[in-house]
Amino acid sequence: MVSAQKILETLVAQQVLDSKTGDEIRQHVLQTGQDIEEYLMSKRLVSELQYAQAKAKAMNVPFVTLAGKGISPEVVTFIPEPVARRYTLFSFDHNPATNSISVAMADPFDLQVIEFLEQKTGKRVIPYLALKDDIDVVIDERYAQSLGAEVSAALKETVTPEIRTIEAGHLGEIIREAPIAKIVSTLLEFATKNRVSDIHIEPQEGMTRVRYRIDGILHEKLALPKSVHSAVVSRIKILSDMKIDEKRIPQDGRFNFRMGTEEVDLRVSTLPTVHGEKIVMRLLKKTGGIPTLNELGLRGLALNRLEENITRPHGIILVTGPTGSGKTTTLYSVLSRLNTTKVNIVTLEDPVEYQIAGINQVQINPAAGLTFANGLRAFLRQDPNIILVGEVRDAETSELAIQAALTGHLVFSTLHTNNASGALPRLLDMGAEPFLVASALNCVVAQRIVRKICQFCKEDYVPVKEIVEDIKKVLGKLFPASAETPATGGKPGVSLKPDVDSKQVKLFHGKGCPECNSTGYQGRVGIFEVLPVSEKISKMVLEHSSSAEVEKQAVEEGMITLKQDGYKFKYQNLK
Repeated sequence: MVSAQKILETLVAQQVLDSKTGDEIRQHVLQTGQDIEEYLMSKRLVSELQYAQAKAKAMNVPFVTLAGKGISPEVVTFIPEPVARRYTLFSFDHNPATNSISVAMADPFDLQVIEFLEQKTGKRVIPYLALKDDIDVVIDERYAQSLGAEVSAALKETVTPEIRTIEAGHLGEIIREAPIAKIVSTLLEFATKNRVSDIHIEPQEGMTRVRYRIDGILHEKLALPKSVHSAVVSRIKILSDMKIDEKRIPQDGRFNFRMGTEEVDLRVSTLPTVHGEKIVMRLLKKTGGIPTLNELGLRGLALNRLEENITRPHGIILVTGPTGSGKTTTLYSVLSRLNTTKVNIVTLEDPVEYQIAGINQVQINPAAGLTFANGLRAFLRQDPNIILVGEVRDAETSELAIQAALTGHLVFSTLHTNNASGALPRLLDMGAEPFLVASALNCVVAQRIVRKICQFCKEDYVPVKEIVEDIKKVLGKLFPASAETPATGGKPGVSLKPDVDSKQVKLFHGKGCPECNSTGYQGRVGIFEVLPVSEKISKMVLEHSSSAEVEKQAVEEGMITLKQDGYKFKYQNLK
């Protein structure tokens, strides 16, 4: 077994620790007899990952991180689950040419276990060092999926499954009908249980990669044999009512999937690639309802200003941000708040993502001539009180939206700008008259979605000086001056409460645990900046002021910027 001294030397060689710190640790250990690993962890001088990587280097064995690694279900079946749990190991790769398997182990120098595995599997074992927690998580996750048997059975089937018409109401029977269908069902079940927003099924040269987007980040979770790719694609196409014999052009479809009380609407898209058809499935939960503004993450002055503007009888409210920043969800939340029998609400969307009872929702159809502009013209003849236009894309749509607002309607829409102040010059660039924009625009909301740190494995740490200086610079006068003023209520995220003893700002991060699939994050929340169009800002619009000048004025009037909101407010009492 390699000595702890050699691991310490490796940490210094890898510049994880400087040489002075290494000498100090060596002296301390010699004087006290304390274990080096115990001392390093207690003082938080290195992370578990850094120590494990240095240990692997010192032991001259490869190191592997299993989290997010695509693993074939066939490889998982080489080692039974009880054996994997007892000895804390996991097989993650197989090389048929050399008849060898790669095995992640907490103790890769346990020769008796390696010999036992070689006898049991009939294959040569290549040991890798991995974190114990990492192995435990992947054992729970991979063996629970139990896809190995289904894939093995699917390999014996013909590549093209039987084609039949699916009758409404019989989806569950079809999904459970065959091994290929069982694979698709298991992929969907995992997605439904784990907050997945998108499933990517991607053909590669030698296998099919399955990735899940969880909390905005793609994670590679599975690798399927290339031989079942066509069958899996055909099954999904059948469920989505697509043409299974058309593989040259992209196709779109949708279907519903129910698991227990959970029901999701899946929007499916296919794309021909050089290795075959790629499928992306967007999951939209039909159960659980629309989140409230509080649940989205709006707090304090920003929430008050938005609530004040959405209760006005007319005007335009814009929500801005890049694709995937949650603009549509925010608008749905606002509409749900305003939805009563006393108002007529009509929406024009591309596409309609969630259906809300009591609201007249229309999906655009450019091929049939139903565009945002044409639909908005028709809406004005439908006696609406509140209008939602999915996006202001051109001069015609912006002009019609402004006219609708000036004639007594409350109009909601989205715009692709990086911040709230950028929406004003963008409208002028589209050709809108400055005096009309100044009169019609009530408020602009900019937003992003950020991941929340897992509450089950969060731990605090002292950040480097540069980060603390950046926090102070961004927050300015919002930075708490007193150690007695907590900023986060002890919740995950940025803690701006200086430590009483060290007088240092403390931050939180997620260590990684089974609850968050070793990512350190669980769930997402929005960060916002709300810019009401005040009298001074209206005057700046007439003067064609730049977005920087508008933002400066808005901050003087009390606006919290996106970055400030992320640093100071986002983790107060959020669950």
